[in-house]
Amino acid sequence: MEVKIGVQHAPREIVLESGLSAEEIERVVAEALSGKSQLLSLEDERGRKILVPADRLAYVELGEPATRKVGFSAL
Repeated sequence: MEVKIGVQHAPREIVLESGLSAEEIERVVAEALSGKSQLLSLEDERGRKILVPADRLAYVELGEPATRKVGFSAL
């Protein structure tokens, strides 16, 4: 699952591939925004941990990764 995280006062978004489902990511984000935890903590497929202060979250976008097309085609 591709996850894009916008952080306030940061010029670039954080993009990562997570092994979690959309529902699991939504739960983690909701917990951070509700105040249950002060950090949004996600781990990418390579085992790197991403920590973002909950009060600095601008947005979280969930989506499937786009498949890359190889070769020439009419589409």
